[in-house]
Amino acid sequence: MSAEAGGPPTYERERSVPVPEVSPVPGVSPVPGVSPVPGVSPGAPRTGPTVADLGEFPVIDRAVAGRRQPPTTLVGPGHDAALVAAADGRVAVSTDMLVEGRHFRLDWSTPHEVGRKAVAQNGADVAAMGARPTAFLVGLGCPPDTPVGVLDGVSAGIGEAAEALGAGVVGGDLVQASQLIIAVTVLGDLGGNAPLLRSAARPGDIVALAGSTGRSAAGLAVLTAGLAGHPDLVAAHKVPSPPYAAGPAAAAAGAHAATDISDGLLADLGHIAAASGVAIDVARELLEPGPGLRSAAADLGADVWEWVLTGGEDHALAACFPPDAPLPTGWRPVGTVRAGGGVTVDGHDRPGPGGWQSFSR
Repeated sequence: MSAEAGGPPTYERERSVPVPEVSPVPGVSPVPGVSPVPGVSPGAPRTGPTVADLGEFPVIDRAVAGRRQPPTTLVGPGHDAALVAAADGRVAVSTDMLVEGRHFRLDWSTPHEVGRKAVAQNGADVAAMGARPTAFLVGLGCPPDTPVGVLDGVSAGIGEAAEALGAGVVGGDLVQASQLIIAVTVLGDLGGNAPLLRSAARPGDIVALAGSTGRSAAGLAVLTAGLAGHPDLVAAHKVPSPPYAAGPAAAAAGAHAATDISDGLLADLGHIAAASGVAIDVARELLEPGPGLRSAAADLGADVWEWVLTGGEDHALAACFPPDAPLPTGWRPVGTVRAGGGVTVDGHDRPGPGGWQSFSR
């Protein structure tokens, strides 16, 4: 099981407010004359049947109807279990959960966006192992008065994101819960490559990054502040875009170790350092923030490096390559592996946590 994907304690605190009076998303207001529905965004369905009206199996039928399955799905939904081909003889497996109010808010994200995010954070985990996602299983929990349209949106987002990866949604479960909960398990195919582990980095390796860091954290800060503008950063927070193909490419190129950046760059590199018994030094000059990040930081009076170095949920990939190995397309060097322990920035310890900690107060 993978570590919990990042998400700030702000979500948890605001969960104690059951119904927001006004949507915090700039330019979006509650429908006049209609009372907000707890757990439902202003743009989400407010009318029509609820999950309790239809019942468990009709709702499940709506989720799976018309979904395309790849050739690797030998037996799909509708049976006690699915059957998925594993030509490699090994299967990479990872599980993550998203809890409403903790990892997403439906007054900020549409159900469709939440579904896509669920696939992204799971698909990135197997990509970090050097595998290609082949199948997803989805567990959904929700209150009985949840509009069916909300689950339709979540299911559509999950299904479309999975199909775009060439993977199938092959099964799952639906249960009653006090809030919307999405648990996704992903299966991945290593394609004959050795798995990329956190425990195999070596002194002298080049630390490289595929994708970007800090954009999701910046988008969250923009949303929390109710700041207008920076739609690209907001979009990066709502729906991450992991560089899925970069994981298998790193494995094929001989990378020693890799990880998904879900909790923050320093935190996740710290997992590699601890598991491998090495030290990792990150060079800030190789992580120069883009103009969009600097602009948002200026607008919010924030430290842009806090986002870049410790912000989670971008689901970029970091890997440690032999010093003489050419980096595959999409990878760029950001640091080095040395003898010792821990993670430093420009040769110095950085105070404070390196990223998100699930049970921090």
